[in-house]
Amino acid sequence: MDSAGIIAWTRVSVLILAFGLAAWMDHRERRVPNDFWITWAKPAAFLWTLDLMVQSAEWYHYSTAAAMIAYASIAVIGRPTVHDILAGKSMDIIVGFWYAFGLAGIIQGAMLHGSEGPMEVIIGNASADATLWWTIMAVALPIFLVDMAWRMRLIHGGADCKALMWVSIMVPSWNAVPVVWPESMEASTIAMPPAIALLVWGGFAFLVLPFIMIVKNLKEGGGSLKLIWHAERMPLSSVATSHVWLLTTIAEMPDGTKKIIHRTRAPSKSPSKEKLAQSIAILEENSVETVWVTRKFPLLVFLWPAVLPLVLIGGPMALFMPMLGL
Repeated sequence: MDSAGIIAWTRVSVLILAFGLAAWMDHRERRVPNDFWITWAKPAAFLWTLDLMVQSAEWYHYSTAAAMIAYASIAVIGRPTVHDILAGKSMDIIVGFWYAFGLAGIIQGAMLHGSEGPMEVIIGNASADATLWWTIMAVALPIFLVDMAWRMRLIHGGADCKALMWVSIMVPSWNAVPVVWPESMEASTIAMPPAIALLVWGGFAFLVLPFIMIVKNLKEGGGSLKLIWHAERMPLSSVATSHVWLLTTIAEMPDGTKKIIHRTRAPSKSPSKEKLAQSIAILEENSVETVWVTRKFPLLVFLWPAVLPLVLIGGPMALFMPMLGL
């Protein structure tokens, strides 16, 4: 195994370890602190630096990579402000110099390789330095897409957003992924960025969940077909301490009687602790002991096993597009 292969498999090892820890923390506490991503950004930046050294990169390649890391860091440490820099705040001054260094690399790369655009890179007509620079610049795309998805609430969890940005730095291109069976990737002209491919694989993993829930509920006695594929029964006493959406409620009928109703959809916004306590109290007053709930599964729990198909096969588009004759 050459140096590039060692770096690639080290990246995969760090990816699996960090994602496993983040998924465990997100599952238990429903949050992953910013300090976690700051800590694991260090090996990601170190391995990217080693990778660039192996490729005999120029200074502006390192600088452009620093700009991509700076872009992703906004989600964790925010942006420096001119006011704070003039006020002498050390963190803002350091990050300000970091931004300036990254911008210098982007400007230099654009001046040298602007005439060799991404299409030249795709068809293989670009120089080695231009290919490397555009490959680094392409890291901005998944970071931007993930940021927009989070702002538009397509990705709800901040930890999920930061995790995918971290993946963009850890595996900035497919050259950084030691794909075990690369045949489909080699036959594909265009592939989605590794971070986006991981998100898509995680979505496929999420599709397995309804089948698991159906089997689980059938073993426990079944239930409504509208519920058993995404919900489960739980003692009412456990709801307040669990990460779930309560689906069972009490409705007052036109004749004045009360009826237990199980909603089929989780609320679009999680209720406050006070409102949840009120709902539980109403159910207790009506002698309800068991309710239907939907668990709040964090996306990270599905992204972690998605690393396996990412390493074995590569991107999902490269696998499925040939099946569709594309």
